[in-house]
Amino acid sequence: MSKLWGGRFSGDVDPLMAQLNQSIRFDARLWEADIRGSQAWTQALAAAGILSDEEGQAILVGLDQVYDEWANDDFHLQPADEDIHTAIERRLTELIGPVGGKLHTGRSRNDQVATDLRLYLLGASDSLKTHLSTLQRALLDQAEHYIDLIMPGYTHLQPAQPVRFSQWLLSFFWMLQRDCTRLEELRRRIDVLPLGAGALAGTPVPIDRQALAERLGFGQVSMNSMDAVSDRDFVAELLFWAALLGVHLSRLSEDMILFSNPSLGFISLSDAYTTGSSLMPQKKNPDAFELTRGKTGRLIGHLTGLLATLKGLPSTYNKDLQEDKEPLFDAIDTLEIILPVITGAILSLTPHPDRMTAALDDFMLATDLADWLVGEGIPFRQSHHIVGEVVRLAEEHACTLRDLDLSTLQSVHPAFKSEALAVWDFERSVEQRNTVGGVARAAVQQQIHSARALLGPGD
Repeated sequence: MSKLWGGRFSGDVDPLMAQLNQSIRFDARLWEADIRGSQAWTQALAAAGILSDEEGQAILVGLDQVYDEWANDDFHLQPADEDIHTAIERRLTELIGPVGGKLHTGRSRNDQVATDLRLYLLGASDSLKTHLSTLQRALLDQAEHYIDLIMPGYTHLQPAQPVRFSQWLLSFFWMLQRDCTRLEELRRRIDVLPLGAGALAGTPVPIDRQALAERLGFGQVSMNSMDAVSDRDFVAELLFWAALLGVHLSRLSEDMILFSNPSLGFISLSDAYTTGSSLMPQKKNPDAFELTRGKTGRLIGHLTGLLATLKGLPSTYNKDLQEDKEPLFDAIDTLEIILPVITGAILSLTPHPDRMTAALDDFMLATDLADWLVGEGIPFRQSHHIVGEVVRLAEEHACTLRDLDLSTLQSVHPAFKSEALAVWDFERSVEQRNTVGGVARAAVQQQIHSARALLGPGD
């Protein structure tokens, strides 16, 4: 089959140029979207009177055959197949003859590829949303199961205040919930039909684009043909979404790596999601999380690379836009692996309450002591300073805060009473924080309830 664009050319393309120009090695995955778009375009051409009923039926039957070949892994690519559009049209013509050449009437590869990519992403976004929700559900299940565990909370990676293990897990649920919301919003911007924009100026064929959109399941029709063929905002947005999701997963991974380190030992990871050392027999490496942390840099790179490609393009379609697919597909493939692996690792982890308790110390209750003084009428700024002096005193005596008796506390400030000694209780500390979003048991239970309502019923 001759090239779709070969009529005005007399010489052969340089083999390396042909290799540079081809995209079939990565855009072949668009085969289903391309066939769906071609089926809808055939019906639109027939409705516009461009194809006879017999011609339209022949093309549809031929496209069904091509679909079956792809679905059954029986489709054979040829060296001249530049891209998925060329390959499918070439095979269609082999199957049904010259009438296959009528399929491309009024259509350009420019609006065709934009349509294929959007159709593909609508399906991919649904799959990613499912994986994301499954991970959220895993975090919720573990938070509910281990709601009574108390562990150190950290700021600046320094011990700060006691928190519930469940609160730590749920902090990542809400990060991922923002990612879910962003994906839903992005999906609406993907859901726009560019087909009918032609190469850049629209199509002379009297196509009912609204009917075409409905046939393909699009919610909107593009309003400007020049913008329609060049718009890759939705790809950039998807890559931004993937990069930010990667950042959230990387932050979770960093905590998991730290908490599973034997020096802390808050959790153990399942053998199914760890690897060993080729030299040191005792090693159990959290590679699932290290790989996630590492691949986040790759996701960020995909976004910056595409933005650099887009920034200087003149109006409408340019072949530079072929560079949108490889980073996009790689980002999707990366997340399709990472999300289920992290879900499995979360569901199979084993927490160690004794190690969490051992890591708690009285200095994490210093704020509770300051709050007790506030209850005695002392302004917080002053109480903060007073407790700072108490902390310094404990450090000078190389003891814990609870080792300081009442008389010692009163030597720092006379407002201290015996009731102040009740603050040295980690359960009391977390239960004091019972506002919405706090770490008290009832607040965490309400948080879990609200989170489950967002996710809806499970499978």
